[in-house]
Parts: sequence; C-alpha cells; structure tokens
Amino acid sequence: MSKQELLERIEKKRAQLIDIVAKNGLSSPKAIQYSQELDLLLNRYHTNYKNKYSTQVS
Repeated sequence: MSKQELLERIEKKRAQLIDIVAKNGLSSPKAIQYSQELDLLLNRYHTNYKNKYSTQVS
C-alpha cells in the first residue's frame, strides 16, 4: 500500500468514526471498533513513514 493510499484510508476511517460516534456515542461497540481500526492505520503510517523520516533527519 502506498503512502497516499494509507493516508486516504486513515481519512476515510476517521470520517466513519466521527459519523458513528455522532449516531451511537463514543463508547458504543461500533465506535470502539472503528477507533481501534483507525489506531492500527495510524500505527502503520507512523511505523512506515515517520520513523524513516526521523532517522534520515538525524
């Protein structure tokens, strides 16, 4: 998955999370699921792109 594809998936999941929280509340099972999925995407982004950048800058 390219960096751009990953960023698009992050934004889509973030929008879904906001929508589900507005409808069902922050502690609903679906909101927790979407939040965990967003966390996984953000962690993947951080691992694949932020760490590489940090080591190149140092």
